[in-house]
Amino acid sequence: MNAAREEERWLVALDIDGTLLTHRGDISDEVIDAVERVKAAGHEVMLATGRAMSDTVPVIEELGLTPEFIVCSNGAVVWKKDPTAEIGYREEYVETFDPASALLTIRPHLPNGKYAIEAANGDYYFTEPFPGVQSNHASHTVPFDELLHRQATRVVVISPTHDIEDFLTAVEKMGLHRVTYAIGLTAWLDIAPEGVNKATGLEKVRQQVGIPRHRVFAAGDGRNDIDMLRWASESGRGVVMGDAPDEVRVAGNEFTGTAAELGVVAPLLKLPGV
Repeated sequence: MNAAREEERWLVALDIDGTLLTHRGDISDEVIDAVERVKAAGHEVMLATGRAMSDTVPVIEELGLTPEFIVCSNGAVVWKKDPTAEIGYREEYVETFDPASALLTIRPHLPNGKYAIEAANGDYYFTEPFPGVQSNHASHTVPFDELLHRQATRVVVISPTHDIEDFLTAVEKMGLHRVTYAIGLTAWLDIAPEGVNKATGLEKVRQQVGIPRHRVFAAGDGRNDIDMLRWASESGRGVVMGDAPDEVRVAGNEFTGTAAELGVVAPLLKLPGV
């Protein structure tokens, strides 16, 4: 990269589900091409996701990316490229918490919910398997009480019997404290350590790569993207996907189409040199 391009380099953080991937779980060739063009222009392209690393690796492989950093588990784990590591990455930052208080607060409100925790090493422990919580590490079906005694990077709760509006009402009544939580597009609750989110993970990355705040770009669609979009919008570009809920839309400063409409492509192609 020449000196002029170095001065124009942006940190480009992309959510996966509902942003790069459609709700069918596929990535279009047009999106892959746009990401490749941004990378070829010299920008620092990376993923910022609620997924664990094991579920993120197939996506970076499909995109042809080898980013220096990856933010996983909604900011609780930041991975750094390391050719000596088994998967080519090592954990650079890990934030864990005791999930017992949150779980015991939630369960009376969602007695029929399905519960899982993600450990720092990527293992999952769950009361029963459910879609979206998968791992290439060990997965363990355990009684609810066993979840209370393990440090977690993330707690995941879904309630199949609730529609999203009822679920939002139930969550508002829970009085969750000392954690950070985000509600998905379905009746899905993600809980992270207090004060930890995609933005906190990305700010660690930004400082390490030395890119100023006015050259940050983030794209997302979910409630777990709100902090990231606010962080990007303060001085840079926070791109909200077309089907994002209203509370997500107000966090960004740019708006585009849905993932099915390849909405992320046009904002990416506006980056310098692309």
